Amino acid sequence: MVSYVSALLYGVGGIVVAGMALLVAFQEKLVYVPVLPGLTKSYPITPARLRLPYEDVWLRSADGVRLHAWFIKLIPECRGPTVLFFQENAGNIAHRLEMVRIMIQRLQCNVFMLSYRGYGASDGYPSQHGIAKDAQAALDHLSQRTDIDTSRIVVFGRSLGGAVGALLTKNNPDKVAALILENTFTSILDMAGVLLPFLKWFIGGTGSKGPKILNFLVRSPWSTIDIVGQINQPILFLSGLQDEMVPPSHMQMLYAKVASHNRECIFVEFPNGMHMDTWLAGGDRYWRTTQQFIENHVPEIKEHESCHDDKGTFA
Repeated sequence: MVSYVSALLYGVGGIVVAGMALLVAFQEKLVYVPVLPGLTKSYPITPARLRLPYEDVWLRSADGVRLHAWFIKLIPECRGPTVLFFQENAGNIAHRLEMVRIMIQRLQCNVFMLSYRGYGASDGYPSQHGIAKDAQAALDHLSQRTDIDTSRIVVFGRSLGGAVGALLTKNNPDKVAALILENTFTSILDMAGVLLPFLKWFIGGTGSKGPKILNFLVRSPWSTIDIVGQINQPILFLSGLQDEMVPPSHMQMLYAKVASHNRECIFVEFPNGMHMDTWLAGGDRYWRTTQQFIENHVPEIKEHESCHDDKGTFA
């Protein structure tokens, strides 16, 4: 009996030690994947390949890191909404251009695509504190532009980008008009147990029942569940029910956290949507939902010039 208990204790101790070693050594590589397997860090294409007029934007984050972004403007004279887009954790902004091309067509908006530090042409190495600074630099840049309607800035984040966008929106109630979250996790602490199931007893977010004794080792917790409850701007939740990476229950928990106090929240499910392709699987309904949300919550100010051509249709 004693030997059995000893073996059990040694086993548990081994799991804890192995978990600690994995977290300390590899957590950034699990959370941030700037380079997809078999590809390079550089952009495979630019917006010009898709005939999108764009501007290369170079920024400095608050800690001095040089950042790169693309600003894609619908029409030179257009003062419609501007979407500040934050991508998932893997690859770079070039891999999102096809989705952004359709976004511009369907939503009649401008799009600002930021490369996080360590991604694409941006310098540095990714971390939660660093990327939060990068997002703020992007928003500050947009807020100072004179060629857009700065009262109609919408933050759009998918997966990791949702965590980035939620924090930015919470911190800037006077600059961000609305937030769109797609397939976003409650926290990296909760995702640790999804990606590495044996860790779920030792790492977890606010809803976890485990002892959470290894939480202190997580350098990028991205606790979106604790952030969304502090957001008062309108939020659209877009959830793909076939998400193979982030359990759809995470999106449901995020919505439940904020819906009790924020009446301008909408939750929409897409039965066939997976982690990366909800925008594609959702088809026309996906874009109509997003367009209606922006029209209702980020309306055009009448005195501003519209994006219509002489025939009264969208150019």
